[in-house]
Amino acid sequence: MFENVLVAIRGEIAVRIVRALDELGVASVAVYSELDRDAPHVARAGEAYNLGEGPAAENYLSVEKILDVARRSGAEAIHPGYGFLAENAPFARACEEAGIVFIGPPASAIEAMGSKTRARELMQAAGVPIVPGTTEPVASVADALKIAKKQIGFPVAVKAAGGGGGKGFRVALTEDELEGAFEGASREGEKFFSDPTVYLERYLHDPRHVEVQVLADRHGNVIHLGERDCSIQRRHQTVIEESPAPEWIVDEAMRQRIGQIGVEAARAVDYVGAGTIEGLFSAGEGAEPEYFFLEMNTRVQVEHCVTEMTTGIDIVKEGIRAAAGEELAYSQDDVVLRGHAIECRINAEDASKNFAPAPGRIGAYTEPSGPGVRVDSGVQAGGEVSPMYDPMVAKLIVWDADRAQATKRMLRALGEFEIEGLKTLIPFHQALLATGQWERGETCRDLMEDRKWLKTLAFPAPAGAAEPAEEEGQTFEQSYSVEVSGKRFDVRVVGPPLATGAAAGNGAVPAAAAKPRRGADRSSSAGGAGGPDTLTSPLQGNMWKVLVKKGDTVEEGQLICIIEAMKMENEITAQKSGTIVELPISEGAPIQAGALIATIKTSDGAAA
Repeated sequence: MFENVLVAIRGEIAVRIVRALDELGVASVAVYSELDRDAPHVARAGEAYNLGEGPAAENYLSVEKILDVARRSGAEAIHPGYGFLAENAPFARACEEAGIVFIGPPASAIEAMGSKTRARELMQAAGVPIVPGTTEPVASVADALKIAKKQIGFPVAVKAAGGGGGKGFRVALTEDELEGAFEGASREGEKFFSDPTVYLERYLHDPRHVEVQVLADRHGNVIHLGERDCSIQRRHQTVIEESPAPEWIVDEAMRQRIGQIGVEAARAVDYVGAGTIEGLFSAGEGAEPEYFFLEMNTRVQVEHCVTEMTTGIDIVKEGIRAAAGEELAYSQDDVVLRGHAIECRINAEDASKNFAPAPGRIGAYTEPSGPGVRVDSGVQAGGEVSPMYDPMVAKLIVWDADRAQATKRMLRALGEFEIEGLKTLIPFHQALLATGQWERGETCRDLMEDRKWLKTLAFPAPAGAAEPAEEEGQTFEQSYSVEVSGKRFDVRVVGPPLATGAAAGNGAVPAAAAKPRRGADRSSSAGGAGGPDTLTSPLQGNMWKVLVKKGDTVEEGQLICIIEAMKMENEITAQKSGTIVELPISEGAPIQAGALIATIKTSDGAAA
């Protein structure tokens, strides 16, 4: 086993990995950007190093900086978690060249599965069923149109070859929509994966997204841990997961078939560690169920927790042990699924505004607890959910004897979760889990796309309680971080409250407020309310694309611009028909929530 491991990630997964290392008796090293200086994963690790300011490309995504910290700290291995460098084959290869173990699969497996077209070729050759479509990249919209007409038909899915996690995935229901879908998927592929190539697949109507967890070691052992149902999605990104899938959808025979597909896929690329085979499960009325390989995520998944709850197997620890050269501690016969687990992603998003990102600072913060409740989080009271990163605040996971009881437990836990100062998906989860569609195990896709239903989830935020006045002579315990040569040290001071400015002047930064506010405020609305002629930004972000110009005539619902925020593209549409008389926006520029995007007037100048 390793003696020292660098955790090259942030947020809740960094905390999760540090805890696993603690239990294995392995020292941990954290890294952090300036924005994450006071994040829980920094204080939780044995030591921590500052990667600097700026966007992720200048810190968490900097291979040179990560490897430099590994050398300085004496780390024998690097765990990338998920996101950032987790599925970066050149990074895995650079670790190997530096004599540092990459806790994950070999670079060759990441490369093979990282390209969706290459993965489809490999799986087809291995006898694994794939969704009908192309196995070669499609060069142009014209070529895509020919292929769609002659081979696949409409609707058709356009997917980035290097995509994943819902990025680079667009659907064209008709020929007229193909160009926009092609360009959108290619643009996201270039932006998020540095690969603009796309391919086409048959679009399956309302399929279930069912995936299987696999574990593999360097000794040829590969097992699966059953399936997870990840069908509740917004913008092709999961927000609720469960394990196992509802029993009336995936029976034991299908479970074994799906598991075998996962094992064969992992063997085909000599996989090592924890990975996930994603698939589409289609069971049309009166039709035989079909299961198709979709892609492989060559890392630990966000939703690994529900599988841990139903199998009792610590997936993160097994991945670390496999990287250290140990054999898996379990055989396939040891894997038994017990009960039912559900995970709700508590994101800083406003469901009433079509899941618009809602970054901000957290006030009071209280996590639920009790039997069968688990919370994986990387935040704390006084922390900030930055628009620079993913909108996830925490993952709430519950377990109970069956799906119905697990649902009741989740609703209870959601009711206990208090997050002041942010608008989160908690009201959305509470509403959806109370529907008959969830009870029947449906994909709920119509609800996720029903703007009217989503708008009912806007809950007013009650005012927080006033902060109590400080008593004269009262003492406080305050925590500060001090850096020496880029390495973080924590200092505790007991006494009268210190002024933040004075602390900062001495090179120290408060790690947490001494007295966080308390109150029942669970969410706050972001963005200004414009008049009938004004279109304002519902979120803070960067103006990615402007599709109109001043003087244009637009129709209600027409796409005006695309704002990038928290790794998502958010389409902003016209609130009414008319002529654009003001358009104070430009591509590449930052925009604040509530800022004016456009003024649109009807032909007679009257408000709609």
